[in-house]
Amino acid sequence: MKKQDIAAYLFLAFAWGLSFLVLLHVVDAFGWVGAVTLRSLVAGGTLLAFAGLSRRALHFGPRRWPFVIVGATTVAGQLIGLSYATPRIGTAMAAILVAAIPLFSMVIAHLWKLERMRAQGLLGLVTGTIGIVLLVGFPAVPITPDFLLGCAASLFSAFCAAFGSNYASHRLRGTGSLEVTIGAFLSGGIMTLPLLLAVPVPGLPSWTDVGALLVLACIMSALTYVTYFRLVASIGATRTISVEFAVTVVAVLVGAVVLDEPIAFVQIAGAAVIIAGCALVLGLVPFGRKPKLTPVP
Repeated sequence: MKKQDIAAYLFLAFAWGLSFLVLLHVVDAFGWVGAVTLRSLVAGGTLLAFAGLSRRALHFGPRRWPFVIVGATTVAGQLIGLSYATPRIGTAMAAILVAAIPLFSMVIAHLWKLERMRAQGLLGLVTGTIGIVLLVGFPAVPITPDFLLGCAASLFSAFCAAFGSNYASHRLRGTGSLEVTIGAFLSGGIMTLPLLLAVPVPGLPSWTDVGALLVLACIMSALTYVTYFRLVASIGATRTISVEFAVTVVAVLVGAVVLDEPIAFVQIAGAAVIIAGCALVLGLVPFGRKPKLTPVP
């Protein structure tokens, strides 16, 4: 990895790790649907305004459908899952389950015949699955239907992130990261907008609430996603997604130190098992030969 790639990687780790804390505030103020919709539209609008003020020409290409798919998965699906799950299972638990994203990414890449899964990848998948069972089956809080639903929403979020990243990497190859981010956020925001009729904003937000929304949308969404898609184009979707390991560490520390969230020893063990599984899937641990990439059909 180049120096700028490493810098981008570290920026994503800290920004997304801290975003769980800001997300809790925004969801409390705007509701879980409002948090996703307003976050997406503000992020997309901010980048669109930036492009206009800087007189940067945007080239989206002739096809719009790929942007819709990326918006539906990487933005709408992922953010809805996170916004719904985090208040119910806590930032630490949500962040730990987010570490399953690379596992989903490897499975999707294999099914799409983008990467050939070998013994190391299969071992990683089994290891990661055991880690998720440890986390969900032995939490530091009582197991309730609401808790299990939150865990399911978090895993759904992880799947959407993995799907959208692989899709963007191969179907929007050659498209600028700014264009991909704008198209994805505006598409995702428009898709979730009708859901506000079912889950409206609970009350009149304060200026502090608006400030938290702007930080979440402009810095922890717009800027990070431009960086993310640029990194995907530079080092590939699977390697970029491995940043979720570091995100998990930052978010768990924030949850434990700032929010005083309980973390059981078995959860720490489960997190370690998930990270070990993901490391195997990504080839970060020496284990035979590295998988060969096959050309995209």
